[in-house]
Amino acid sequence: MSSSPSFSDSAELDPQLLPAHVAIIMDGNGRWAKKRLLNRIQGHEKGAETVRTIVRTCREIGISHLTLYAFSTENWQRSRVEVEALMLLLKRFLVDERSELMENQIRLDAIGQIERLPEDVRKQLQSTMQLTAENREMTLHLALSYGGRAEIVRMVRAIADKLTAGGIRDEDISEETVSRHLYTAGIPDPDLLIRTSGEMRISNFLLWQIAYAEIFVTDTLWPDFSREEFLDILQAFQKRDRRFGKVKE
Repeated sequence: MSSSPSFSDSAELDPQLLPAHVAIIMDGNGRWAKKRLLNRIQGHEKGAETVRTIVRTCREIGISHLTLYAFSTENWQRSRVEVEALMLLLKRFLVDERSELMENQIRLDAIGQIERLPEDVRKQLQSTMQLTAENREMTLHLALSYGGRAEIVRMVRAIADKLTAGGIRDEDISEETVSRHLYTAGIPDPDLLIRTSGEMRISNFLLWQIAYAEIFVTDTLWPDFSREEFLDILQAFQKRDRRFGKVKE
């Protein structure tokens, strides 16, 4: 991340047509490991290297927001050993990446049921978020203990509480009202959603926010997802005709 932006391998990208917000469902760590007769934890470790590559690429080319689906509400149902290993990897990432985040003016943010994370992980998360709070070149959003349906339920309850208290009228509720009560309040909706490993589903990720996102699914398993493939997807994104329900004259 320490180098200045270089477009030597992305010359075909139009800086004016870059997505402001890219969201990624990082899938395939376990299958990557199984194919190599490794354990799932080793797959997650390799996947963490891919995270660094994609964060660096986004920063270099000028993407403002990157959201990574790091741990879902459903992932708590995995084995205790795997969950503990994932939490350890997360804590290590939060500590090890601080210098690069600061050096490259990247702010760290987190969305989801953060209160469910182990206390030691929450402490490191809060420390890194506080340390990087004033960084302005890019924001890395980690979706942790996140579920789209749980987020919507949380939003409904928050608005209902305000209705009950008389702080808002039902006729005042709009799409903007809903957006303001989501974890992602103040963040632009994703322009581009990428899913690795070839699965054709969105897995309870940003259900409200991706209404008009361009979706790309690649068969590549997350640990094998490269800078080059990411740039290829961005080039393809720039060729999409985004009408948002309108008809071009």
